Amino acid sequence: VQLQAFGGGLVQAGGSLRLSCASSGSIRSINVMGWYRQAPGKQRELVATITVGGVTNYASFVKGRFTISRDNAKNTVNLQMNSLKADDTAVYYCHADYGADDFWGQGTLVTVSS
Repeated sequence: VQLQAFGGGLVQAGGSLRLSCASSGSIRSINVMGWYRQAPGKQRELVATITVGGVTNYASFVKGRFTISRDNAKNTVNLQMNSLKADDTAVYYCHADYGADDFWGQGTLVTVSS
């Protein structure tokens, strides 16, 4: 499966962006889909995940600001990011976990200016 993430860009602090990740195949069988991010000089970290049943999990630093959702009919997973901070600047990656295998998207850059 191929994952293509898009929707990144430059936004001022306090603003919003919506990231989307499109899968080349059906996501109905993907156990967990998620978004991760990697800031310059830092390790990749989990942002949010959503299970096939719709159960969500968020990193503490985005709770209340970001919302993850998945559309099984459109084979997409989205990340609505509100109240963005300069610390949210990073490359955001989409991830699909089948359990026995997993795939990464190419990443989309989010830059938040303070």
